[in-house]
Amino acid sequence: MGIPVLPRIITELAHSSTGIDIHPGAKIGEYFSIDHGTGVVIGETCVIGDHVRLYQGVTLGAKGFKLDDNGMPLNVPRHPILEDYVIVYSNSTILGRITIGHHTIIGGNIWQVNSVPPYSRIIQKKAVTSAFSDGLGI
Repeated sequence: MGIPVLPRIITELAHSSTGIDIHPGAKIGEYFSIDHGTGVVIGETCVIGDHVRLYQGVTLGAKGFKLDDNGMPLNVPRHPILEDYVIVYSNSTILGRITIGHHTIIGGNIWQVNSVPPYSRIIQKKAVTSAFSDGLGI
C-alpha cells in the first residue's frame, strides 16, 4: 500500500507483546501456526507455505546481506522458503535462501543451511555418552 512505516510499527507492537518477530515483508500462507512462540524470528524475504507449524525459538533468518556499490544492502531473497505442511520444532535455526520441501519435519535444536527435499526428517544424531576416569580424556 506504499506505507512501509505503519506495518513496521504494528510488527514492533506485536513483538513487544508476544516475543514473536515477523517482518511485514514475509509471505505467509494459510493455516500457519506458531505454538509457544516466544523467540520466533521470521525474516523479510521468507516464504512460508500453507499448513506450516513453528514452535518457540525458531529462527528463519539470513546468512548475510549482499551490498551494492555504495555499501547499502540489496533487497534480494535471503531467507528460507518453507513449502506446505512443514513442521519446525523448538529452537531450530534455518538460514539462507534454501528450500525446505513439503511435508518435512525439522526436529528441535537443528541448525539447517542446506535445502532438503520433500518428506524429509531432519533430526539430531543419537547422543553418545562418554565417561572418563582418573583424568583420562582431558
